[in-house]
Formats: sequence, structure tokens, C-alpha cells
Amino acid sequence: MSRPLLVFYFCLASLLSLAAMSQTRPAIELANRYHEGIDINDYLVSEKLDGIRARWNGKQLLTRSGNTISAPQWFTRGFPIQALDGELWIARRHFEKTASVVLRQQPGETWHKVKFMLFDLPEYPGPFSERLRMLKELSIAANLSHLQVIPQQRYASQAALKAALDAIIKKGGEGLMLHHQNAQYLATRSDQVLKLKKHQDAEAVVLEHLPGKGKYLGMMGSVRVRMRNGKTFKIGSGFSDYERQHPPAIGSVVTFKYYDVTINGIPKFASYLRQKPEN
Repeated sequence: MSRPLLVFYFCLASLLSLAAMSQTRPAIELANRYHEGIDINDYLVSEKLDGIRARWNGKQLLTRSGNTISAPQWFTRGFPIQALDGELWIARRHFEKTASVVLRQQPGETWHKVKFMLFDLPEYPGPFSERLRMLKELSIAANLSHLQVIPQQRYASQAALKAALDAIIKKGGEGLMLHHQNAQYLATRSDQVLKLKKHQDAEAVVLEHLPGKGKYLGMMGSVRVRMRNGKTFKIGSGFSDYERQHPPAIGSVVTFKYYDVTINGIPKFASYLRQKPEN
């Protein structure tokens, strides 16, 4: 099928999808962890932005859980009718700020700091490299400063990839995302999308606040948490003084980073990253 005909059918399908749209959980693609043994030449690589994953369905922005994001009308005015997959993002190391802005029921002026950084075109029937080209065309046509495509790069070797990761980490970034150039968009977790970080991360439920000592006297010193596999342990590092004075609520879900696990399956050097938004 020729590209113009493919584009025509894609636009027609987008219109039909928009007409039949219902408030449902988006079918999103998820990443596996990076591992050795892949052919790096087959992947396009971008920075992993630490923001709020969002799906534009042609009419409104949705969280990955399917909840409506109350973006201002000016923010989405001029967005394409096609479904877009991306990250609502302010800047590196500003996840909490981003979440506080975009997950409010009433949008505020701080939305002017937010960008919708695009990385995929989920309903376009082509490989990732072709979806990326079409995504850039849609972004250029929209001509909105807050609607951008995340830059994608190619690396010729594992050493070059690791050097790029080091450079991103040094700038305060979180890691890299690798998309296989020939992969179709699949709403599942597979090796066609990989995430590469210096550390691993996981989630756990807060069970208890433990009091601080020394310079943290009168504040929370650590939290006792439980992972999905039932393992319980304490997290005492990674918190700001403000977070120690206002710790994540008991029963809430937090994300933490770690570098390995003990023989008993307990994460080593666990450090708090953020509280998971209820979206």
C-alpha cells in the first residue's frame, strides 16, 4: 500500500475512532528492562522523561488509568485528531511539580510550564520509524510550542549507548528509552521497547512511619514498606526535609530505586523517589 493511501486510511480510522470514543483505559505499550544481546542498530533511542504518561484520544488527555486530565482548553486547542502517546513534562527533576500541576481537577496558570512530549502514534498502521516520521509531520502542522516530539537518536555500539546514558544522568535525567525501528505498536510489554537506567526501581505500599533521630529528630526517619511479593523493609534515604515533615501517607504507594537484592530478596540501598499519583 502506498504511503498516501496509508495516511488516508489512518486519518479515516482516527475519525471513526473519535466518533465512537468512550471513557476507557487506554491500551498503552509498556517497556521491558534493557538487557545485553540486542542489536543496538535496530533501535531508536530517546531520553526517558520523568513526567506523567498521557494519551491524547483526539478529544481529551487521559492518564494511563483512563482518568481525564483537566488540561486548559488553550493547551489542547489545535492538537491533531489522531491519538498521541506521550509524556506531560516540565523539566528534569520536576516530577512532583508536574504531577501537582497536571493532576489537579481545576487547571491553573502553571500549565504554561508544561509540554506534551510525544513519542508514539499508537493507531498508525506502520513500524515505529514510520510512526515517528508521521508524528513529526503532525507536530509541525500543529505548530504549538508545547507539543513536541522527543528527539530520537541512533547509536552504533553498546559503548556509545552507555556514554549517552552517562551524559543524560549527569544532566539530571532518568535514563533512556529504546524503540525497535520495525516494531508495530503493541499494547503489551515486550523487547520492542526497552528502558535503560543506572538503577532499578519498584513500588511498595507504606505500612508505617518510623521516627527520626539526630538531625531528623521530630521528623519521619524512615518508612516501613511492603512490596507486591510480600517482602517488607525500611526506606530511610532519598527524602527531602519537607517530605520527612509530610511523609507519604500510610497505605499510599511509593516508588523507590535500588541496585540489587539480597539473598532473601530484599532490595539493596533502597532510596525513595516519589509517591505514586492516584490517577
